[in-house]
Amino acid sequence: MKILVVEDHVLMREALRGVLKELKGDAAVIIEAPDSRQAMRQIEQNPDVELVLLDLGLPDRDGFEILSEFAERYPTISVVVHSAHQDRERVMKAFDLGAIGFIPKSAQREVMLSAFNLIFSGGIYIPPEILDPRQATPVSGQTRPASSLKPRVSAADLGLTERQMEVLALMMRGKSNKAICRVLDLAEPTVKIHVSAILKALKVANRTEAVLTAAALGLGPQQDVD
Repeated sequence: MKILVVEDHVLMREALRGVLKELKGDAAVIIEAPDSRQAMRQIEQNPDVELVLLDLGLPDRDGFEILSEFAERYPTISVVVHSAHQDRERVMKAFDLGAIGFIPKSAQREVMLSAFNLIFSGGIYIPPEILDPRQATPVSGQTRPASSLKPRVSAADLGLTERQMEVLALMMRGKSNKAICRVLDLAEPTVKIHVSAILKALKVANRTEAVLTAAALGLGPQQDVD
């Protein structure tokens, strides 16, 4: 697995490299870039990059613009955001642009390990306090990822079909409707119908709210549908 760490602070890059190496060992090749220009060059030189860890506070360009460009130009690459700021609006915007995780820079090492473990297992990581302050349950001095909690409701409780749960799982991995069509071999109108049913079942207005709500309920992302 090849991972690109895009971060302008050397010490933060070292810390992230240490966490990733602890989890993946020799199974991961980690490359780095201190700004967006070099990040794009790294991707051009390494087309097999699977995951990008993106700092939103780069010196040469707005992080959300970069995230949007990644989604458009490199739809097969997963992006995890890390940021010094973690207000709800910022987190929701990151997921709306296709991020599969949002890790605060202030997170303790144990929390980062837990977050990346969840992401590598096919889940998403959202700061628990963003979902619901009651979800931020201390566990041995750590904050337990809300999306790793046991589901409070089941798909049946929500009236979702098995196919709709597959669609939801892909939504929670930042996949667009077109990407979901390819993965599940469905027509785009069919995917739109499933997405609408999911929004209605979760009582939300858009995809980002659906992802946040589903994560709070412990639904979806662990399914292996790739």
